[in-house]
Amino acid sequence: MTIFNPNAWLAPLVAPLLLPLLAQAQSVAPTTSWAQCSALTTDNAARLACFDRWAQAQQSATTITTTAATPAPTAALASTTTVSAPAPAAPAAAEPTATAQAFLKPCTNPKTTELSRFWELEPASDCGTFGIRGYRPISLSWIGSDSVNTAPSSPAAGHTATHTAYRTSEARIHLSVRTKIARGILTESESGRNDSLWFGYSQQSNWQLFNGAISRPFRTTDHEPEITYIYPTDAPLPGGWRLRYSGISAVHQSNGQSLPLSRSWNRAVLMAGMEKGDDLRVLARVWARLPESSEKDDNPDISNYIGRAEVAGFWNVNKDNTLGITLRHALRTKARGSVRLEWLKTLGGSVASGDYSGLRFHTQLFSGYGDSLVDYNRRRTVLSLGLSLVDF
Repeated sequence: MTIFNPNAWLAPLVAPLLLPLLAQAQSVAPTTSWAQCSALTTDNAARLACFDRWAQAQQSATTITTTAATPAPTAALASTTTVSAPAPAAPAAAEPTATAQAFLKPCTNPKTTELSRFWELEPASDCGTFGIRGYRPISLSWIGSDSVNTAPSSPAAGHTATHTAYRTSEARIHLSVRTKIARGILTESESGRNDSLWFGYSQQSNWQLFNGAISRPFRTTDHEPEITYIYPTDAPLPGGWRLRYSGISAVHQSNGQSLPLSRSWNRAVLMAGMEKGDDLRVLARVWARLPESSEKDDNPDISNYIGRAEVAGFWNVNKDNTLGITLRHALRTKARGSVRLEWLKTLGGSVASGDYSGLRFHTQLFSGYGDSLVDYNRRRTVLSLGLSLVDF
């Protein structure tokens, strides 16, 4: 007995109608191709949208081809079986560009340590070259001191200034930035370590903002450009500490003044840094002054006052509070130098909650020599309160 099945006689009639439509669809090339999408290397969002359009076009073409080209099922199976074409394979995910990788995995990756992020010691913390980085905190502060240098002097001839009625309270502006100008000089990326060459610039200005009697002048401004080479030196130390880097730096410091206030010197600095987890870090520097002729030397005894070595320690009490101490010493029998205590408190956000802020309330107590370059040979005790920007 023959069962009437409409699919058996409709398929031969409909197929001739669908085939011209299929040919027409196939003759119109899709406006989006795999090569076009792969060429979009500078805009990840546009690249992803392009691949989506390409995949939809491929799926639509496959559906039409399958529907038109599938032969009519036999009468026995047509009434009970539905044949569907397998879904086309999704295109392989394109490799993210360098820009996309930097966005998805920024150089401030919290999985790396603090010293690694600061000096970009490994690929996971590398921000590339010629970008602006923070160096020392950028700050605006009020300072009060136990004394003020109203007549700065130096043993060099013609370097003693006349008296000026400065006040012991003033404002201080500190700027400090740096940029990485080269990387991979002695190391290779495959080693998992990055050495680097940096240029940094710091500027500190003491402003007699509260001294209207003498028209609120800037009492002194120090300029400090430097070139620094950092080599990653990851080595275990006792007590769970790790030596993270060593380096060398050429530093110039001057106040840009003419006589009798001119002060300047040049140094070659050796440095190293170690840390214990993300809570403790210690930075050490030792330097030698580069010699100058007696005619050009503004401050022949500066190393005996400011010092020849420095050790700085920092403790991250928690995610929002950091305590620091910096000691300088002349490395001579007469113990000159300085000590600086500081506390930084996060404002406007919390790293612990994921709402990061680079703004800090900054408190600092300094006692010793070298609070500013013109004060290199005058002992001062200075309290500083202000706001600082770090890690921008």
